[in-house]
Amino acid sequence: MKTLSITAVAALLLLSISCSAQNSSKADQNKLNFIFPKGELGPAKNFTGKAWNISLVENDSVYNTIVGNVFFEPGARSNWHIHPSGQILIITDGTGYHQIKGQPRQTLKKGDIVKCPPNVEHWHGASPEAGMLQQYILPKTEKGIVTWLQKVTDEEYLGSK
Repeated sequence: MKTLSITAVAALLLLSISCSAQNSSKADQNKLNFIFPKGELGPAKNFTGKAWNISLVENDSVYNTIVGNVFFEPGARSNWHIHPSGQILIITDGTGYHQIKGQPRQTLKKGDIVKCPPNVEHWHGASPEAGMLQQYILPKTEKGIVTWLQKVTDEEYLGSK
């Protein structure tokens, strides 16, 4: 009886360690390399899901440029929007999407750079499975910064529309 109890405890311990290792492995796959603090939660009126923004370079009259970092949690995305002088995105980690109105959705990965043309509707965000970190550059801010538009539909987000 004592041997049976020890065997049962050992089996449960082994099962517990195995499950813990699987969960740890999955968590490691979803970890992103944060260089900057997460920042502030973006407003729900401009994002679906949770997107965190931190300003890295404040706008001023000398450079007329804004630089920031956004962390999109899995499934999070911006609304459609435009920038009067365009926008440059630098994907620093994770997996996500970007789409220019009327064009197919693009998949983004660490190291990708996207130039969003001036006054062109577009959106960007994380994939459903993984978060995404991006830096953004907004040049020539004297022309304006951003005009927020409608939410991205689930069909648009999933690439089926």
